[in-house]
Amino acid sequence: MSKEIQQWYGTGRRKESVARVFLRPGKGEITINQKPIDTYFVRESLIQMLTAPLNTVGAGKDIDLYVTVKGGGKTGQAGAIRLGISRALIERDAANRAALKSEGFLTRDARAVERKKPGQPKARKKSQFSKR
Repeated sequence: MSKEIQQWYGTGRRKESVARVFLRPGKGEITINQKPIDTYFVRESLIQMLTAPLNTVGAGKDIDLYVTVKGGGKTGQAGAIRLGISRALIERDAANRAALKSEGFLTRDARAVERKKPGQPKARKKSQFSKR
């Protein structure tokens, strides 16, 4: 007999990053790409940013997080994980939606890098005007 694992899932995206977040009952451990959170994210501000939904709901100590994230940089990955955690918490308990929505954790940040235009050095920078 196979015992089915109780888990909840949420997908998060930010810039070029995509995160798959799995919530499972546990002791509050967070694993990102098979590494502990403090090894994967060295900056404390990023750790606080992505654990904010857990603190809002008050579910940090009784669930484990298993995250796979790819693409982008560390800031984009942290934002993607935060959105994935928020969506998984709603799947776990729909009553969490109001608290997470009021904090702005359910809004997908759609900002991305603007593309470079042809004939210009960067996206908006123009070449210097020459009078003569």
